[in-house]
This record gives sequence, structure tokens and C-alpha cells, in this order.
Amino acid sequence: MERLQNLIDGTLRPAQSGRWLDVHAPATGEVFAQLPDSDEHDVELAVQAAKRAAPGWNALGREGRSKVLLKLSELIERDLDEFARAESRDNGKPLSLARKVDIPRAVANFRFFATAILHFPSEAHLMDDVAVNWTDRQPIGVVGCISPWNLPLYLFTWKIAPALAAGNCVVAKPSEVTPLTAYRMSLLCEEAGMPPGVLNIIHGLGPKVGAAITAHSGIPAISFTGGTRTGAEIARVAAPMFKKLSLELGGKNPVLVFADCDFEEMLATTVRSSFTNQGQICLCGSRILIHRSIYDRFKEAFVERVKALRVGDPDDPASDLGAVVSKDHMEKVLAYIALAKEEGGRVLCGGERVVLEAPLKDGWYIAPTVIEGLDGRCRTNQEEIFGPVVTLQPFDDEEQAVAMANHTPYGLAAVVWTRDLKRSHRVARALQAGIVWVNCWMIRDLRTPFGGMKQSGVGREGGVDALRFFTEAKNVCIKL
Repeated sequence: MERLQNLIDGTLRPAQSGRWLDVHAPATGEVFAQLPDSDEHDVELAVQAAKRAAPGWNALGREGRSKVLLKLSELIERDLDEFARAESRDNGKPLSLARKVDIPRAVANFRFFATAILHFPSEAHLMDDVAVNWTDRQPIGVVGCISPWNLPLYLFTWKIAPALAAGNCVVAKPSEVTPLTAYRMSLLCEEAGMPPGVLNIIHGLGPKVGAAITAHSGIPAISFTGGTRTGAEIARVAAPMFKKLSLELGGKNPVLVFADCDFEEMLATTVRSSFTNQGQICLCGSRILIHRSIYDRFKEAFVERVKALRVGDPDDPASDLGAVVSKDHMEKVLAYIALAKEEGGRVLCGGERVVLEAPLKDGWYIAPTVIEGLDGRCRTNQEEIFGPVVTLQPFDDEEQAVAMANHTPYGLAAVVWTRDLKRSHRVARALQAGIVWVNCWMIRDLRTPFGGMKQSGVGREGGVDALRFFTEAKNVCIKL
């Protein structure tokens, strides 16, 4: 039984309470590790360590910080196989996905921001014969980063990399459901040359650790990715304290399929955008809207492809889907499938728990599920399920398609399939989404802004947007 530890002031240590929480392997349902059951006392130690480290970390300058982050990326890449196995075991996702996507993207996050900070520009504004104004961007000091369980190291590094590159010290909380790769990374910080206190990783429950980070007066900025309800609670606490907030929240993303699309390319990509990582990606398309003229053709072909997907052992390269992340989450997803039936939906395939042979018989597996016959107003099409479940709805024209796509409280991402260039521009502009992919999905340029509208969040991550969030802008006016 492995016991994970917090990283505080460069030292690995248990929670001050001495209590532990179990970590389960989704593939088998078994407890395989324990993590510290930390609380506000551990957060306080981390904040004080970060405050002490902040002047020295900032004094390293951009190039000094860049070298440390680049070294950390090299060490993660060196141990990529170990990280991928830990991610798969912890999260339940196929090992092949962790090797191909999750860990390489974590490496890329560090490399991107380690080099981006070297090119982070300052603005200057010359007033003719009067004065020159220039913008000085300084680190905030100590920032809080709270990340989710679906892409554990991928999204953890997406937050801490720009925060560190900008010169801040970080108090970070990975998900208590999937803590293993954040802990693995903490073992590399000293080897990478990270000064003590610069990065502090506190494990534990959201209501204890996350709440303490949010409420701490010594943490003036919070970057959070997770559920909309939790984001609302963070905003409720942090807003009266005038903290900077970046909230990347839920999604109910539409896929708009027009009759003139490249059908085969659309079909293959839509299967992938629906069920990658068991549908547990905030960018997955969960509502597929299809032009009525090709609805039956799409339904037949799509269901055939989905039925062919293999749910199995995450270690097996032949598995298309692994386990969902926890027993509670499995029960939540199955409850939404039952709700869909109550609302009049017809399950075209899937819809049930998958029970594999021992030693995987107690794992948390769900068959990829396709449902039709529901209107856009029902709960199944309005609420985030975050699992291997999609719904199909027909539309008659472009105006109706856009209206259906926008008819949810969320606005994170959307996909549009059409060969009509003018239509692609019209629809992309009309969609209420922070990200619109046309004839593709999940192509990510790390320089671009990432985030959503409406209940999908506040602010943008990525590129200069992230570096701006983690700095304070000061205008300096000098009279000529």
C-alpha cells in the first residue's frame, strides 16, 4: 500500500492531522494507495513557504525560471512510461491514451510556458511630445491552482506551468480521486532544481483543502477547473475578497452535422469526440445535431461504429474505452441513462454497466451509449453527464441548428461539420461557445485562448491569456 505525501517547502510530508484517504483503481475497484487527508493547517504551511520563496523565485528572472521548468519537462518525459502507467491506473483510462495524449501534453505544457515567458511582450504607448506609457507586468506572488480528475497531470500542469513561469509561487491541489501523477511529479522537483516552497502540492478533499485555498487571505488569485457548482462556490467565497479568478467549468457541447459534410471523416471524428476518455473530457461532444436529410444514414452508421468499440482492460492496447473514474461517477452516469428513458429517450446502444472477467469484475465500466428521441429542453440534454453518453437530434435548417446548439446554460465548445466555407463562418460566429472546431476536433494550439461562455466559466487560459492572468499590470507614465 503506497502512501502519497504532500510537497511543502521542498519536503515530502503527511498531513498534519495524520489521517489518510483511500485511492481506488477504477479498473478493479480496489484500494491501491492512500493520500494525506489534509486541511487548512497544511494549506497554511504551504502559503507561508510560498511567501518565503517568492522573492528568490522572481529574482531568478525569466531565463532562470525557464531553465527549471524545461528541466522538469525533460524529467517527466524521461519517466513517461512510469507516468502513463500511473495515470491509467489512477484514472481508469486506456494506457495507450495516457501514453499518447496525457503525459506528452503535460510535458508540452511546461515546455510551452517555459519558452513563452521569454517572449512575453510589454506594451508601450507614446503620447506625442508629452509622455511615454509602458506596461510593467509583475507576478502576483502566491497563487492557488485547483485541478480536476479527468485529465490529471495534463490539466494540473496546464495551470501550474504558466503560474510558475510568470514568477509566482504556487499552492496547488490535484484531485483527491486521481492524485498519483501529481505526487510522482513532486518527487522530481528537487532534481529539476525547483527551490523549496516554489511549488507546494497539497492532497485532500475539496471541502477541506480546496476551500482553504479559496478562503486564504494570502492567496490573491485562484485558477480552478472542475464542476460548475464548485466554481460557483469558489466565486461566492473569493469575490468579496476581490481575488482574481479563472474558472474553467462544465460543458454540454454540440456537434452540428450538415448534409454537405465529408461523411466518413465526420463519422470517424464524431465517434472519437463522443467517447475519448470514456466521454470524461470537458470538450467531448455530448449532443449531436444532424440535418434531417441525413439523420437516418448517420444514425445507422454511427451506432454501428459505437457498437464496435471495445470496453476493456485499460492495459490492453485493443481497448477503446477503460473504466470511468469512480463508483459514484458510474452510478451518476447510469442514473442519467435511466432518466433519459423516463424522459422518453430510446437507447440505441449501450445503456448499461459492463462487467468484465476477474480481476476486473468489480471495475467501473459503462458501455458507450447513444440515445435518440429527446427534445432539447429535457434534463438529459441540458445537464452535464460527463460520461460515455450522447444524444442524437435532427434539425431542418441552419437557423434551427444554431438555436438548438445554444439552448443550454453552457458554452464551452462546439464542432461544425460542413464543406460550405460561408456557412462555417456564419455558424461559428453565431455559436455561443469559447471554442469552435470546424471539420475537426481537439486540435489545440497552446497559444490560443481556452475557456467558455455562460456557465462554462470565467476568463481564458492558454498563451498570453494565462500569463496575463498570473501577473498584475502596472502602467508607468514618464513625462518627456
